[in-house]
Amino acid sequence: MILIIGEKPSVSRALSSVVGADKAQKGYIEGNGYIVSWCLGHLVGLKFPNDYGNGWEKKWSFSQLPMIPEQWRFTVTESTKAQFNLLKKLMGRSDVTEIICATDADREGECIFRYVYHMAGCRKPVRRLWVSSLEESAIRKALSSMKPMSDYDYLFSAGFARAKADWLVGMNFSRLFSVRYGEKLNIGRVQTPTLSMIVHRDEDIAGFVKQKYYTADLNCGTFTLSSDRIDDVREARSLVSACNGKTIAVSSVDSEVKTEKAPKLYDLTSLQRDANKVYGYTAQRTLDCVQSLYEGKLVTYPRTDSQFLSDDMENTALEVTKLCVRCFGFSIAHTPDIGKLINNSKVTGHHAIIPTVNIASADLSSLPEGERNILTLIATRLICASAPVHKYNAVKITVHHNATKFTASGRTVLEQGWKQYVKRDKEADENDTVKELPAVTVDQMFNVKAALGEHFTSPPKAYTEDTLLSAMEHAGNDEYDENTEKKGLGTPATRAGVIESLVKNGYAVREGKKIHATDKGKRLISVVPKEVKSARLTAEWESKLQEIEHGKLSEVTFMSRIDHFISETCERYKLAGASERKR
Repeated sequence: MILIIGEKPSVSRALSSVVGADKAQKGYIEGNGYIVSWCLGHLVGLKFPNDYGNGWEKKWSFSQLPMIPEQWRFTVTESTKAQFNLLKKLMGRSDVTEIICATDADREGECIFRYVYHMAGCRKPVRRLWVSSLEESAIRKALSSMKPMSDYDYLFSAGFARAKADWLVGMNFSRLFSVRYGEKLNIGRVQTPTLSMIVHRDEDIAGFVKQKYYTADLNCGTFTLSSDRIDDVREARSLVSACNGKTIAVSSVDSEVKTEKAPKLYDLTSLQRDANKVYGYTAQRTLDCVQSLYEGKLVTYPRTDSQFLSDDMENTALEVTKLCVRCFGFSIAHTPDIGKLINNSKVTGHHAIIPTVNIASADLSSLPEGERNILTLIATRLICASAPVHKYNAVKITVHHNATKFTASGRTVLEQGWKQYVKRDKEADENDTVKELPAVTVDQMFNVKAALGEHFTSPPKAYTEDTLLSAMEHAGNDEYDENTEKKGLGTPATRAGVIESLVKNGYAVREGKKIHATDKGKRLISVVPKEVKSARLTAEWESKLQEIEHGKLSEVTFMSRIDHFISETCERYKLAGASERKR
């Protein structure tokens, strides 16, 4: 018998139907030489400090710190202990000669399986199923090309290092600063720098002082020319008076044909951002919807950070594009350019998110509204990404009068290209209001009416989940070469959970689409040191985890640096606390 272990029951059922396992048992499915079971997410995790039994379980104090386990210990999650015991029993069956790891094909999925495998004391050979779609054809292809588990040791090392780093930062610094400041504080490796960004944005908004400025606006009938910013109202009024009723001549007309490339395909973060802009969905709701679509075999694997496809998907992508046209009622006038969606060098673990061919046979109208909206976004993005560029003529009219330059800018759309398929959100419409200008020529004369334009500087905008996800994704980018991977805070798979955790723990609050820090969140950021809330440092760690995954950095080297950082920070604040007590 071959034992297949998936991450969730729904995924495992899809696998069982392909391998011919059809006899449902309690907690697994059996048949045709296979046993198919599942992990229910994390069955095994790292023990909490209280469970080590070496004094860490006592009342929090400086004397316990730093807490760095000599040997990391695991525990079985109490609520899923029955499923773990079942997997351990299945692994131990004498007729099971081989195991297939079929958990999600990413860092987290690798850890979920290996924690169970090691906790169960299993030593049977394991092969890895790496699949990006739950379509039968994709599963069969993956089953025919499995590799030994050892080929994914670097992936596991990166996931295990992330888990240990999160434990060390969270457990040590939560205790350190809670004791230091006499209140319960929850510190997280990714959570705290993310909260810091929200707090600083709120501070920038609160500290913003609105400034008034002016322009002299010349009404030419069908368009208006404006001066540059003028801060002195008397100067602006004088210019208006000098120009009013005068006849002006056009100095220059600059025209340039410009293009806007079609957007790339969706990775998880860009999908979450658009869903927030268009529908107001939280990052977590979008993740839940796309995960359900994946388990329903309607989209490919969602937790990806790639926006490209591999070259072996070219024919499939063309077929799916045609199905999207039919199933979602698009009327397209272009031949899909699938070639620009293909880039093997930009596909590491998983390719971009696209629909599957199963949309042709599914009753899409019966999907829950959220899933239907997300699927529509993904289909639309595939149509857009394969469409021609958006082309327009950018025009700038310039007039010089009384030694002052006045300008008007506009654009004329030449070819809508990919933009004709986009569902516009209100904010995008407001930001894309450049008007078409009339045809004018150099030296053409206009009699103008001049008026004073009054304007105010704008404060920074509060974070929405769209802009916060973008800030998390790009945090620390200026510190690295543009080709460096994983420069931001967290990963596509974890960012939604980080935001939800901030809200759940009372450090941030949603107000419509906006996200603000609470007083509790502001307090936390005010007391923790720069290095603990540093987006740059956390982004650097994420980049190092990616190096571990690619075999370019050893897990031991990375962890030694983390251990040193934890120890040095704890000792520094313990000494500071002792000094204060003496005073």
